[in-house]
Amino acid sequence: SNHNGGQIAFGPDGYLYIASGDGGSGGDPQNNAQNRANLLGKILRIDVNNTSGSNNYAIPSDNPFSGNTSGWREEIFAFGLRNPWRFSFDPVTGWIWCGDVGQNAREEINIIENGKNYGWRIMEGDLCYNPPTNCDTTGLTMPVWVYGHNSAGGYSITGGYVYRGLSVPELQGKYIYGDYVSRRLWALYYDSVNPTVNEVLINNTGKNISSFGVDKNNELYILGFDGLIHKFVPTVQIL
Repeated sequence: SNHNGGQIAFGPDGYLYIASGDGGSGGDPQNNAQNRANLLGKILRIDVNNTSGSNNYAIPSDNPFSGNTSGWREEIFAFGLRNPWRFSFDPVTGWIWCGDVGQNAREEINIIENGKNYGWRIMEGDLCYNPPTNCDTTGLTMPVWVYGHNSAGGYSITGGYVYRGLSVPELQGKYIYGDYVSRRLWALYYDSVNPTVNEVLINNTGKNISSFGVDKNNELYILGFDGLIHKFVPTVQIL
């Protein structure tokens, strides 16, 4: 009934990436996100320029389960996601950034990699979920950032983009994302080497942030649920 899907987008490799939710119902009772025999709770990746069998698409040969004999869906690129709401490709690092909406305790940001398991419903962010304690984290990929369900964080993440434009140099290389409920906007700096830094850009935008986008110059746009599109402009200093 919900968690149907968060985005479709062509990657720099020319393949179509599809974010699918776990199917909803609270707590993923059918364990769809961990079940590699179905397409729910996954990032999928297909080749729309070719066909295979009765499908109007083909499976990229380097998909992690391409050609498997276990009954796993070959369209799967990554799994273990709850409600991946917006993903994006960073043209500099090649990383795929994804915001994944949490259940009751955590919102999370993941860097999606081929074949990785991002934990849901075993974990919600950095916390055990099923079972609630002493869960087995073997083989799971942890999020690069989480925030709590509270007034300082929010309740429904909207994934964004790493800023690669030129108009606002102070945002260069930072992952810009928001929360639909708290209406907060952040900038996250993460390079897997140096300490991660997360800063609040706007504490309350006054907008339910539903999505982000970029133009041909990699300038960033913010989409409000009110139908308006906003953008960053450089800080004006009057001397």
